[in-house]
Amino acid sequence: MDYVPGTFMANQTRVHEFILLGFPGSQNLQTSLFVLFSMMYFLTVMGNMAIIILVRTCFNLQTPMYFFLCNLSFLEIWYTTACVPKTLAIFLGKSRSISFTGCITQMYFILSFGCTECFLLSVMAYDRYLAICYPLRYSSIMNSTLSAWMALCCWVSGFLAICVPAYLITRLSFCSPNVINHFYCDLDSWIVLSCTDKHLLQLVAFITSFIVLLGTCIITPIIYIYIISTKLRIPSAQGWQKAFSTCSAHLTVVIIWYGSTIFLYVKPSVQNTLDQNKIVNTLNTIVTLLLNPFIYTLRNKEVKKALEKALTGM
Repeated sequence: MDYVPGTFMANQTRVHEFILLGFPGSQNLQTSLFVLFSMMYFLTVMGNMAIIILVRTCFNLQTPMYFFLCNLSFLEIWYTTACVPKTLAIFLGKSRSISFTGCITQMYFILSFGCTECFLLSVMAYDRYLAICYPLRYSSIMNSTLSAWMALCCWVSGFLAICVPAYLITRLSFCSPNVINHFYCDLDSWIVLSCTDKHLLQLVAFITSFIVLLGTCIITPIIYIYIISTKLRIPSAQGWQKAFSTCSAHLTVVIIWYGSTIFLYVKPSVQNTLDQNKIVNTLNTIVTLLLNPFIYTLRNKEVKKALEKALTGM
């Protein structure tokens, strides 16, 4: 018999509303965290919006590379928006409760955005591979049609990848207690509350994480190995410096993103270190998304020049 959240069985109380624990502590701590998270959220949204506006308004940035960067910035605005506003409400003590529907919706979008980012980072690495290793054929291969289709595939694949785990969660039944040890509906912190068998869900979640995260994480370094090996065969210090300048920002983002994400999701079972996961989730969903727009602008000469031109009005 399938269990439905909100039903009742003998000697067990079914729950359909959950309490997000957040970061327990004094009111001063909650206020400090509210200010800190608010500032990071504001800077993340503004930084990524600035990149989108800059790319859309500067003619010399109308290339596939910056088209993918716009997609990444757009994604990160919504990624951080999926969890931070509710987190801010928790810090203020306004509303710690969240319904079953709200919880699974939040979890679905956060995980879907995360999968989409993995695919986008791989596509951006492939774009750099074509631009650096096949510069004469780059424009004919990576045209606007192909780049649009690749971006669309990233978005569709990212959202489809989470459909099965999300469906399996709807088949679970949750019992008291109903306190989620996290500041948003994280998969691990939530399903430990289930009073029904969740082995199938954990297996599917592990397989999905393994395919999406490790698959894209392996592809991306392989692409950069090809880029490096190609440039090493060209005795040009200027050419090598240009290639490194183009790729270094992307590599920095990839290392930070995959390091924290693989720690969180590629494991065969739910770990007991949920407090540790909260800290890593903060790095993964807030700090990393804050750093990305600054990494791309500060380490990219074309973006810096376009930004300087826009600010000076020249």
